[in-house]
Amino acid sequence: MTHVLETFRRVIAENLRFALTALRAHKLRAFLTMVGIVIGVWTVIGMVALVTGFDRSQTEAFSSFGTTLVQFQKFEPRFGPGRRSEEERKRRDLTIEDADALQELCPSILAVSPERYMWSVSQVKGNGNEANSPQVGGVNQNYAICNNWSIQDGRNITESDVLHATDTCVVGQDVSEALFKGKDPLGQIVSVNGKRVRVVGTFEKKGSSGFGGQPDNILVMPISTFDRHFPQTKNSHDDTIHIATIPRSPELVDRVIEEGTTVLRTRRKVPFNAPNDFAIFTAEKLLAQMQAVTNAISGVMVLIAAIALVVGGVGVMNIMLVSVTERTREIGLRKALGALRRDISLQFLTEAMTLTALGGVVGVALGLLTALLVRMVSSLRTETPLWSILLGLGVSVSIGLFFGIYPAMKAARLDPIDALRYE
Repeated sequence: MTHVLETFRRVIAENLRFALTALRAHKLRAFLTMVGIVIGVWTVIGMVALVTGFDRSQTEAFSSFGTTLVQFQKFEPRFGPGRRSEEERKRRDLTIEDADALQELCPSILAVSPERYMWSVSQVKGNGNEANSPQVGGVNQNYAICNNWSIQDGRNITESDVLHATDTCVVGQDVSEALFKGKDPLGQIVSVNGKRVRVVGTFEKKGSSGFGGQPDNILVMPISTFDRHFPQTKNSHDDTIHIATIPRSPELVDRVIEEGTTVLRTRRKVPFNAPNDFAIFTAEKLLAQMQAVTNAISGVMVLIAAIALVVGGVGVMNIMLVSVTERTREIGLRKALGALRRDISLQFLTEAMTLTALGGVVGVALGLLTALLVRMVSSLRTETPLWSILLGLGVSVSIGLFFGIYPAMKAARLDPIDALRYE
């Protein structure tokens, strides 16, 4: 057994040496042949790194807003642009009274936060500076707990603020730094589209989310104040009210959805055999939508990689056929000296697999470099799993094996006498 293994190792080492010698003899030709393999493997490694980093970033971003968040809203949650359906556009708005009913009639719900947002560009100024178009919203005292926010300085919006429509606000760290860098923002006056409110608190920093999301670029005020200052938002036909809720314990998420759905269907007089005329958002649901998009993008990238690999494989087959023709006399000489068909086949298969394996190594290196560069210049935490590297190398070697079989068989079938006579 040991002798057989030693013989096999020696044969492989010898064929590998022959293959490397042949590739060194035609460096440019070998490089051009590897380009398709390099692009295919590079695409696979880079795609896996980017998708893995994006999925991780999105999961962490949604976790920062609370994995138990259940939000009832007018329109269906979605990822990316697109037109609303006619049925969605005809839906009635949710109301603050709906939020009050959820709080009162759903025993599984710990807190309810009705929220209204300004979807147009907002102009927020203070201390002679202007913030970078932050998201402006009207909320109640439960906004922070429902959306997993913590107060860093000052205080939260209170029930009294909502009841008396006080001109107060709480700002995110991006707004605080843009307006009051180096100063204490508490007690400062901020102008929101010309309406003056006083900063009573700041949120702790959450950090950026994927695709340029800026959760810290936010300003919220009591929803009663928001409605007084911006009545046009309340009376518009846009998606005006979001009702965020959290369960009393994480395992009650499904029960919150069930109880909330029952309450809203009853209040909105939805027939028992009709679908909901409102939407339910959970972080898990939107994350699944985003992953569906990334999976579609991954599918396109895999198709591009497959085309590049097939093109590279055809190039390998072509070059190996040329190599067989160029080395016909060499093949005849080896056969005359006692080389068997399998010896000739193994020699050319090893050469083809070595060529594609080198292409795979270069592709993996470029993929790793791409992942590193993306991680350095962006907030995307790219990662290259070991399985993707092994997959890239395995596929590249397999391409050499598959497309090298025919040239190897052609070389093995050459008649030694005719091969020796070949000019």
